Parts: sequence; C-alpha cells; structure tokens
Amino acid sequence: MSALDEPRAAKSAGRSGPSLGLGRQLLRRKPIAQMVQEAGSGTEGRKLVRSFGVLQLTMISVGATLGTGIFVILGDSVPMAGPAIFISFLIAGVAALLSAISYAEMAGMVPVSGSSYSYTYATLGEGMAWICGWCLVLEYAVSVAAVAVGAGQYINESVAGLGWVLPDFVSQPPGSGGVMNLPAMVIVLLCMVLLMRGARESAWVNTAIVLIKIVILLFFCAVAFTAFNAGNFDPLLPMGTAGVSAAASRVFFSYIGFDAASTAGEEARNPQRDLPRAIMLSMVIVTSVYVLVAVAAIGARDWTWFDGTEAALVQILLEITGKPWIGAVFAIGAVLAITSVVLAVLYGQTRILVSMSRDGLVPKVFGRISAKRGTPVAGTLIVGIAVALTAGLVPLGALADATSIGTLFAFALVNVSVVYLRRNRPELKRSYRVAFYPVTPILGALMCVYLMINLGGLTWLVFLLWMVVGQVAYFAYGRRHSKVAALSQPDYEVLSAAPIDPH
Repeated sequence: MSALDEPRAAKSAGRSGPSLGLGRQLLRRKPIAQMVQEAGSGTEGRKLVRSFGVLQLTMISVGATLGTGIFVILGDSVPMAGPAIFISFLIAGVAALLSAISYAEMAGMVPVSGSSYSYTYATLGEGMAWICGWCLVLEYAVSVAAVAVGAGQYINESVAGLGWVLPDFVSQPPGSGGVMNLPAMVIVLLCMVLLMRGARESAWVNTAIVLIKIVILLFFCAVAFTAFNAGNFDPLLPMGTAGVSAAASRVFFSYIGFDAASTAGEEARNPQRDLPRAIMLSMVIVTSVYVLVAVAAIGARDWTWFDGTEAALVQILLEITGKPWIGAVFAIGAVLAITSVVLAVLYGQTRILVSMSRDGLVPKVFGRISAKRGTPVAGTLIVGIAVALTAGLVPLGALADATSIGTLFAFALVNVSVVYLRRNRPELKRSYRVAFYPVTPILGALMCVYLMINLGGLTWLVFLLWMVVGQVAYFAYGRRHSKVAALSQPDYEVLSAAPIDPH
C-alpha cells in the first residue's frame, strides 16, 4: 500500500468512531499531500472533469461576484453612507483584495475544490475547518438565495413595458407583502438543472452571461454620466464615517464570490498557474466596475433619492431617458446578471460539499459524482431545492447581512492559513506568493474582523445561532465519520511526511 492510498482505518470511520480524543481530533490537520492526491475524486472514486482554463475560471469568479451589490442592495446601502457609498465599495474592495491575495497563494499551492475549508483543514485542524466549512454553507447557499430574491424586482421592471405586473403574492417573500418569491425560486431551479447537466456547459453559459452584464453596466454608466451633477456629492459624508463603515460591512456582500474560482481547483486544467491569475484578475474587474457604477449613480441622483427605491439602476435610466424600452432591456440584462451569480455561487457550494463529504464530515450523497455527467448530481439537486425554498420564503435584508458575517470569518481564516504555512511549511512549492508578507495577510485578517464588528447585533445573533446548529451537526455526524480522525497515528505520520505531487 502506497503512502497516499487510503488507509484501512479511514475506511472504517463511522463504524467504529474516531480513534482520537476530542481535543486531538479538533486539532488534527489534513495532510496536504493527501488533499492533492484525492483531488477530483468523489466519495465513490469517480472523477470530476478537468475542463477549465483561465478564462472560464475568471468568469466563474466574476460571475459569482459582479452584480450582486450593484443590482440588488445598492438602494439599501446608499442611505447608510450617503454620496460616499463609492468609498464604502472601496473599503470593502480593499478588504476583499487582501483576502483574495491570500486565496491566490493558497489556491496555487492546494488546488482542491474545498476553498477556504480545505486551506483551514491543512493548517488549523478539523475543528476550525468544520467551522469554516459551516460558514461557507452560510456564505454560498444563503447568498444564492439573497441574490435570487432581488430577481423579482427586475423581472417586474422587464415586463412593465408590456403593461404586465407580477402580483406581490408571487414576487415577494413573506414579510414583504407576498406569499413566496416565485421568480427567485425559478432562477435557482433553472441554474440547478444546468449544473446537473455538466460543468463545461455551465461554464460557457456563465461566460456569455458575464460578458452581457459587463456591457449593460457600462451602458448604464454612459447614460448616467449624461445627467451627472457634481453637487450630489456635497456633503460627501452626511452620515459620518460610521455610516461609511456600516455600509462597507453591508456591501462586502457584493464581493463574496471571487473565491468561487478556488472551488474549481479540481476541474481546472492547470490549477497551480490559472487559479491565482483568475482570482486576481476578477478582483480588478469587479472593483473597477463597482466603483464606476456607484459614482455614476450618485452623480445622476441625490443620495436621498435611493431610500426605499427598488431596482434603482433601472429607475435612473427611465428618468433620464424617458424611454420604457431602455429600462426593460436593462432589467432583462439585470436578471441575466443575477442568474450568473446564482449559477456560479451554486456551483461553488456543491464543490465545497464534495470536499467535506470526501472527508466524511457531511453525508456521502454530497460527494457522489455521476458517471454520465461528471458532476455531483445528487448533491446539486439537494442544495438547489433547499436554496430555492430559502429564496422564495426569506426576505433579502436578513440574508445579505448573515451572508457577510460568515464570509468575513472564512476569509480571515484563509489569511491566517497563509501565515501558518509560510512559518511551518516554507519548503512547499508556491506558484503565487503573497506580496509584502506578513503585512498583507495580517491586514487582510484585521480588515475582516473590523467589518464583522460593524455588523449589527441581530446579525451576530443569527451567526451565533448558526454556529450552534453547526456544532450540533458536527457532533451528530462529522465527529463520528471523520476520515482524518480515523487514521492511526503511524498512517497519519506517513501521510503528513509524504511529498506533494500536484500532478
């Protein structure tokens, strides 16, 4: 039996329980060599298909990120920060960029589909890895629902030119005047079906949609700048720096998703080279477009105008041009943009669950790869239905803030992981290295903590309750089925000392 063959002890996990005490199990790290060797395999040994190049990876990252804040929560954020909303986007963008740099180093060194969950498992142990993975469930699944919720607003704008209006009871969630948000549910389910068909097909559809939404956002800016009024930026900080910070914490939701590229590590043709490039390139594209659109929107309308305004960008276009068809075309583009976010983030969620399932921390069904499709069909179906129900029944505001706090926590852990591996595994080959180490990852972690602190008390309560539920799930299932914990000490030491072969 080779050093990287799955030891018999791991196969018995779940039948005899873990071989370690709780304290040692929570601190046991998964060997990086084992992660790399297992990459691409499901729980039954079937392989994911390696078909992505740097273009598809970049578009997955941009698709999961670009559009969320601008299309969906801009109207909620401008009243918090005033004209300085573009500064809030910059602050959130810097925090995301610092973490993205750390993600780039980790993705090039550990090219697996688990994203920050896998990075944390390799550095901080099973306990923190589970917490990180549980946060990622919150980040990905809930953010998909949150983005999809905003689709109803833009679908209404799309059909308004035809004299049609979707009634609130099928286009709004409970608490917002409706019974369920049917458009949000339909979008999630359509993306679910596409992902079940195959990753390559999904990636090309996503790439086409991303290019469309970049074009329509640039079109918005071109129109908005024709009505630009510099006086709208005076006063710049009507709500003070506290308002800017609070808005930055909320719009950070707009940047989650760049890490979706790292979840494609097991389906990339050359992950060590292409993942870092895709992550960094996507952050440059997203931040530039966000700031440009925010400045154009404020320049076109006074910041007080945004309070209570739904589908703000469409309304600005309608008021400037007076042509309903322009608003309808833009609204259709916005629906496509929201769809690309849902598609890319839902993809990321299913791939993270593949990694967690492979480690035994969640049920095997999430890691089963279809022999015909080369995708986790069963896991995608389960996640898609759960997310669709959430999107149809839960209001946007509660989803957005809860997603941000889980994401910030996961990003902070990735920054810490970079520091840990630089200190303890300096010999590992890194296709990309964080600049200005250790200042960059330390600042990245501190920025994440700062933004978490600025989120409201209710958001923290939701987060803590989510963590409690996560601990119950871990002790009920993950603790007893963990494959890393079931390794005997000699097997574990052999795996930990094994050379890393990325091929």
